[in-house]
Amino acid sequence: MTKLLAGVAVGALLAAGGYFAYANTQQDTVTADESVMTDTAPVAAGSVDDAAEFLAETEAEIADFGEFAAHTAWVYANFITTDTEYLVSRMSAEATELSVQQAGATARFADTELPLDMRRKMTMLTAGITLPTPAGGDHAQRLAELTTRMSSAYSTGTIDIDDTPVTLDTLEVMMGTERDPEFLAMMWNDWRAAINPAQMSQDYAEMVEIANAGARELGFSDLAEMWLSNYDMPADEMEAEVERLWGQVEPLYEQLHCYVRDGLNETYGDDVQATSGPIRADLLGNMWAQGWAPINDIVGIDSGEGGGYDLTQLLEANDYTPLQMVETGERFYTSLGLEPLPETFWERSLITRPRDRDVVCHASAWNLDNEEDIRIKMCTHVNAEDFRTVHHELGHNFYQRAYRGQDMLFRNGAHDGFHEAIGDFVALSVTPDYLVQIGLLGQDEVPDESADLGLMMDLALDKIAFLPFAVMMDQWRWRVFRGEITPDQYNTAWWELREQYQGLMPPVDRPADAFDPGAKYHIANNVPYLRYFLSYILQFQFQQAACDMAGWEGPLNRCTVYGNEEVGQRFNEMMEMGASQPWPDALEAFTGTREMDGSAIIAYFQPLMTHLQEQNADSSCGWE
Repeated sequence: MTKLLAGVAVGALLAAGGYFAYANTQQDTVTADESVMTDTAPVAAGSVDDAAEFLAETEAEIADFGEFAAHTAWVYANFITTDTEYLVSRMSAEATELSVQQAGATARFADTELPLDMRRKMTMLTAGITLPTPAGGDHAQRLAELTTRMSSAYSTGTIDIDDTPVTLDTLEVMMGTERDPEFLAMMWNDWRAAINPAQMSQDYAEMVEIANAGARELGFSDLAEMWLSNYDMPADEMEAEVERLWGQVEPLYEQLHCYVRDGLNETYGDDVQATSGPIRADLLGNMWAQGWAPINDIVGIDSGEGGGYDLTQLLEANDYTPLQMVETGERFYTSLGLEPLPETFWERSLITRPRDRDVVCHASAWNLDNEEDIRIKMCTHVNAEDFRTVHHELGHNFYQRAYRGQDMLFRNGAHDGFHEAIGDFVALSVTPDYLVQIGLLGQDEVPDESADLGLMMDLALDKIAFLPFAVMMDQWRWRVFRGEITPDQYNTAWWELREQYQGLMPPVDRPADAFDPGAKYHIANNVPYLRYFLSYILQFQFQQAACDMAGWEGPLNRCTVYGNEEVGQRFNEMMEMGASQPWPDALEAFTGTREMDGSAIIAYFQPLMTHLQEQNADSSCGWE
């Protein structure tokens, strides 16, 4: 993920990093507390010159406060204490007040005919806040207290294993390596209890109520509309676009689900995993069952005579350290002709978990001064997943630096999915040929094309398994924001959506006061999740376009653009645009098309799709 902390309204900046989120309830179904509602007085219309002056002052204010906010958030994320919680909470309240004030001030220019770039900036100031509050009162401070408490509960949670406290980053590794179903269920369940779910669910409901009122003050019916208004199209059209894209890739997921369920049944037996219905969520190698790559030893496809390789083993055999993994990731981007990272990146980034303090271990990329102070923060392990994550996070940093020449409000991705897609597109180039070029794999060790089904399956367990999770996360929030899901229904509705989209079920009964959504970082830290789904659509479009550009003629899954400066130039031209143009313009600049399209995913995985259909011919696919 990215800690943008630069380039949009201050509230949106922090929201992108996970410190703010909008939530709303629909007025005709749930009535917001009158104590958080305020009246807004009519304002006199402003001229184009007035608008230009307002935007110039606002962008200067964002730059100044944004740098202070970023440093405060960085210190909190790297030193979680009572004192830093106080500091980030106070900063968060000030940021919310400032961004709501700026958004409210745009009302003067609602009916003014403005140039397109100025109108675009006004829209960013209103729709770009992730968590608004009503003007006046102490709502911003209360909201900051709630969000800080939720974030800290998530980041400091541990469970006891053999009387030893175990942190989440270690639990994530264990979920992928343990194969005892009872032990998996214990870790899965205990983590969901470690976040103080009763308190977090109350905090979340109050946050929704406050932010709901703030969204309505800004002219939105609810926060779902507000979040969905950030994509250069009406909110209802964007929601329909998401379902269209999901419909394109859903058949591939259904075949993967069917094949994996049969493999788990063969391993664990009917008592643990049946051959019909949903899959038990804790068996899939990931704390949230959002990616299934760790169970490729159970459900992976044999590479046959073509052989295969284990990237984690290659990294270990070559004595890679976390620092070397980051240095290797940087070399990919510089091989495309991009500037090396600044020295301050290496001096100020956090690359491994410190032994002496609590930190937010969730991997993130930061831009603290809107210019060159770019960093990553992650508790890096030497394994294949973190090797790809490093390439992903650095994509944020190179994107952040590419658009630093834009106006302040345009220093952001074309839409938030672009920011996530940049690094993942690069990670798709972590192919055998790339591993040969960087010395991790010998030329004589490159598997031939008979191994491609196995390699594609490994990637599908990561990428395709993720798609419905990414859709349902924000589906749940949109419905909460609209009041369609009330606080007493939070957990029940969560699992209804997980079954609907993912075909999953919990390993143990969930109590009424559980808050399983809060056991996921992006819920506890209020980070919109649609960006990740869109990024998975876009990264394969980017890969297809880049490989065409490079003249690649082999299978798409074998293409790497490492070292191709022509691709790098076109890539950088798109990144330099930032958010200055509607996203279809940025997409067209690199891919030649103006529409997001899931067909590139299907093209990439078509050999695997055919294989899975053949293997599933006698199975009862689906989970209804």
